Amino acid sequence: MKRKTGQDRSITSTWRPATVAVRGGTARSDFGETSEAIFLTSGYCYDNAEQAAARFRGEEKGMTYSRLQNPTVEMLEERLALMEGAEACRVSSSGMAAMSATLMSTLSAGDHLIAGRAAFGSCRVLVDTILPRFGVETTVVDGRDTDAWKRALRPNTRAVFLETPANPTLDIVDLRAVADIAHDAGALVIVDNAFASPILQRPLEMGADIVAHSATKLMDGQGRVLAGAVMGPEEWMEKTYLAFTRHTGPILSPFNAWVVLKSLETIDLRVRRACENALKVAQFLETRVPRVLYPGLASHPQHQLAMSQMQAGGTIIAMHVDGGRKQAHALLDALALIDISNNLGDSRSLMTHPASTTHASMTEAARLEMGIDEGMLRFSVGLEDAEDLIDDLAQALKAAGV
Repeated sequence: MKRKTGQDRSITSTWRPATVAVRGGTARSDFGETSEAIFLTSGYCYDNAEQAAARFRGEEKGMTYSRLQNPTVEMLEERLALMEGAEACRVSSSGMAAMSATLMSTLSAGDHLIAGRAAFGSCRVLVDTILPRFGVETTVVDGRDTDAWKRALRPNTRAVFLETPANPTLDIVDLRAVADIAHDAGALVIVDNAFASPILQRPLEMGADIVAHSATKLMDGQGRVLAGAVMGPEEWMEKTYLAFTRHTGPILSPFNAWVVLKSLETIDLRVRRACENALKVAQFLETRVPRVLYPGLASHPQHQLAMSQMQAGGTIIAMHVDGGRKQAHALLDALALIDISNNLGDSRSLMTHPASTTHASMTEAARLEMGIDEGMLRFSVGLEDAEDLIDDLAQALKAAGV
């Protein structure tokens, strides 16, 4: 394909985020299409046998197989790398494919990993159960306590893994401080940035080495496709991540890559509007429920740290009711506009009960350690009119006796 004039890093790296989200990584065929093309192909042809051999030896650039390269997928990877300020990006079939491939390609038997305790349920299963099966030692710490990361270090600590804001408790980790601690010990810093997206937060600028995403969330943002992404240094991507994924195959389909590419054109608008809505809704909920956690509220215990790392408070609110699961479920059942769903980052507002859905695979003790009680609800705020969301919450809260 012909590259559009100007699609080189010396120029695109100067573009501002909203421009990158629309035009970054664009490549055009000889037809000159304005919208990115979908290349639905599994394989590629060669001019001659030696060309095929040269590509497999790595001596000639070009496509060999869509488990490794695809033009549509590569456009998405270049755009996301530019958005996060990374040297390289590889996309995957889901967010958990991205998280698991990042950790399993980085860690080997005998290595030690430190992880923040507040995390998506599947990430905790990966850290607590799956990695130890392969000889990786893991330690879980309260990510809010910077000293806890330092105390957990061992001579064999290879990496630290964290979410900030964390799912679903919205704990904030001091990225700069943890990066300094990890780097002094020779460990990599891996950050799940799905809750913030590169629109609100760029962890690489604060010392992170690798950033991973569930692109299913804000990057698609309309509940259509599964996708994941990993960004980091070119050398790590080639020698560590690709050495693992080229043989295990967690690749994103060209169609799903195209959907995410088109979604990124509006991510700046969507995220900022959802953040505005979330702040209004969180301010209302502060007056109605026993406890609300939202990084954009002054009442959040880590509000100042959050605002030093993020451009806004994000699109997720955690709220607690005193009546446990019964009252939380009653509130969900009374919603008329807001959907009950365990997805998040959608244009539609969604709410779920983490203890019985996203974190149900964890023990009750582990959930409570994270701060997830039976009265917690996670609210992903969408693009509806904020007043309509508040009206729906008001009637649901009344119906549930809150």
